[in-house]
Amino acid sequence: MNRIASMDRAQLKALYAEELQKYEQIKAKGLKLDMSRGKPGSDQLDLSDGLLSLPVSGETTADGMDVRNYGVLDGLPSCRRLFADILGVDVKEVFAAGNASLNLMYDVIAKAYTHGLVNSEKPWSRLERVKFLCPAPGYDRHFKISETFGMEMLTVPMTEHGPDMDLVERLVKDPDVKGIWCVPKFSNPEGIVYSDETILRLARLKPAAPDFIIMWDNAYCVHEFDGEYVEIREILSTCREAGSPDMVFEFASTSKVTYPGAGVSCFACSERSMAHMKKLIAAQSISYDKVNQLRHVLFLKDKANVLAHMKKHAAILKPKFDAVISRLDAEIAPLGIASYNRPKGGYFVSLDTLPGCAKRTHALLKELGVVMTGAGATFPYGVDPEDKNLRIAPSYPPTAELNAAMEALCVCLKLAACEKVLG
Repeated sequence: MNRIASMDRAQLKALYAEELQKYEQIKAKGLKLDMSRGKPGSDQLDLSDGLLSLPVSGETTADGMDVRNYGVLDGLPSCRRLFADILGVDVKEVFAAGNASLNLMYDVIAKAYTHGLVNSEKPWSRLERVKFLCPAPGYDRHFKISETFGMEMLTVPMTEHGPDMDLVERLVKDPDVKGIWCVPKFSNPEGIVYSDETILRLARLKPAAPDFIIMWDNAYCVHEFDGEYVEIREILSTCREAGSPDMVFEFASTSKVTYPGAGVSCFACSERSMAHMKKLIAAQSISYDKVNQLRHVLFLKDKANVLAHMKKHAAILKPKFDAVISRLDAEIAPLGIASYNRPKGGYFVSLDTLPGCAKRTHALLKELGVVMTGAGATFPYGVDPEDKNLRIAPSYPPTAELNAAMEALCVCLKLAACEKVLG
């Protein structure tokens, strides 16, 4: 197949007519397909059905307490030890909570606004402006938190090793810059794993703001689907060694390990930050769901067992990602109309169309009944300056539906590219 840049107008029109015919044929099928969010498929959820019979009747005592009752704000000690084992941190640095790490991320930012963080001179709500660094393409829900609180979001381009650290180091000289969002392993959506150098440079930042925070969303810390488990540099101890122990909040959950709607989440931070947060959280909660925390401890046991469990997820996920990449390799790469990553873990494939074609591709797909995350969602304010990034989420659809969705996506990519080049 010829690359589209080498085609003359007659060839382009012929390709467009061919793909338009395919488009109408797909449209006649009345598809209703969803590739919008990184949700586990039902076959993945089935892997954790053993949770439903835990704990068994009469075995609701753990760590010297009845888990059905009030108490222990920072979570069941055995659950905190499990997260400490997975993340490589000290149990004293872990707070175990409910099912969603996103709630915890929102809560940390909310408390920064209402009360300030441990090193804040005043609550952020009393400041004239607050700026936050947003590596992009990135996670739309991070950006939504920042937007909800009226922060000024500053886009930081991603490199193959993580955020552009030269730019980050310059931007943090501004005292209004209060933090940075990070997904350090299998970043959303590009699947990038931060290098040791990037993590070291983040930990060694010297921000002008004394309460600058690294929001370290380690959502995919054990989520390899191609190859063996990859260890990344542990951020809390790295910040501590750099003399900035309070500069990071790390977040993780079992959302894509067990049940997204009924898992366990945690944050990890310095002991000073932990004492500060526990004092504030005590005003809003007596304790979290310790029964569910115990259920997860009994089911997951330790890091080694978690990694074995994730191998089962990998066996389901890898064929789906392979199907996406093989389709793009066969139909899109020869035309030179898009580039895409080849992730080893996480939940997404990041695809860049020709500049100016992402929204058009998304609109064409919508007409076919295929739902994807909106074009631009991976950038602050939902504005992709080049209108080219789309996020593919292959995990949720059954294989047959995924293949149908990818067929539709490839047709729409070709139509949008032809329209762009033909003008």
